[in-house]
Amino acid sequence: MGINKIKTKKLLWTHIHKPSKEDIEYLAKEYDFHPLDLEDCLVKIQRPQISEYPHYIFFILTFPVYNRKTREIESSEVDFFLSSKYLITISDGKMSTLENFFDEIKNNEYSQEKYMLANHPIFLLYEIMHRLQNYTFPMLDHIGQDIEDIDRRIFRGQERRLVREILHVKRNIVDFRRIMQAHKNIIKKLMNANTKFFMHSKIDIYFANILDRTKDIWDILETQKENINAFQETNESLISYRLNDIMKTLTIISVIMIPANLVASVFGMNAKDMPFIGLPFDFYIILSFIFVIMLLFIIYFRKKRWL
Repeated sequence: MGINKIKTKKLLWTHIHKPSKEDIEYLAKEYDFHPLDLEDCLVKIQRPQISEYPHYIFFILTFPVYNRKTREIESSEVDFFLSSKYLITISDGKMSTLENFFDEIKNNEYSQEKYMLANHPIFLLYEIMHRLQNYTFPMLDHIGQDIEDIDRRIFRGQERRLVREILHVKRNIVDFRRIMQAHKNIIKKLMNANTKFFMHSKIDIYFANILDRTKDIWDILETQKENINAFQETNESLISYRLNDIMKTLTIISVIMIPANLVASVFGMNAKDMPFIGLPFDFYIILSFIFVIMLLFIIYFRKKRWL
């Protein structure tokens, strides 16, 4: 089983890494948890939710994880069972923050005294959520750097290359927002839980800090969303402008060539008494005539500032 425990005189922290069916069966035997809550722990990528019971609170949160291979933001699920004497956390193993914190408390007496000697596991829960939130900020910084890179390259004639980069950043922002969208409501419900037996009166200020940081993360995502949308519109405008400029040039060339083709077609007719035909240098006379017409069109277009 992937069950690990840290037990002190006052608290018990049980952490399960990549839960198996046997691990959930163990929880069902040891604790009086609702079967639907236990079932949710085995289903991959649940929607964030919170359920309140007389003797415990169960809630699910999802956190973003950056996949370096695909450069995509993925979702990682953490399940919490909170009671007055214990905290049970269940992770899907996609991010190491929770496991690292567990090992820190297990192997460091100072950390164990700092986070595990309180009379209530809510302080331990606060530190876990605080660290999980800190885990998200480097990803926000990475997205911000990608947006700055797009800003630097957008006027360097790389519009077509930037289309893929812009869509990639937009997808990551959308995924990030989807993952973090329910955090604010879950934290508010946790703070306003009717079962005040589980919530220490002094912890409200701590969870208010968690709530503020959640709002900060959402505000950063909103700003990044607006920025990348603006850059996408700018990039599309530049692409459209360049395409229009190319089409204008091709159209002007076609218009210039029309009279030349007309003259060449006329003098290519097998008709008698064609002017200039049979004269010395007749070919060069006709060719000069064609070039003169083309030159007149070019001068006209330049005066109109179409060229």
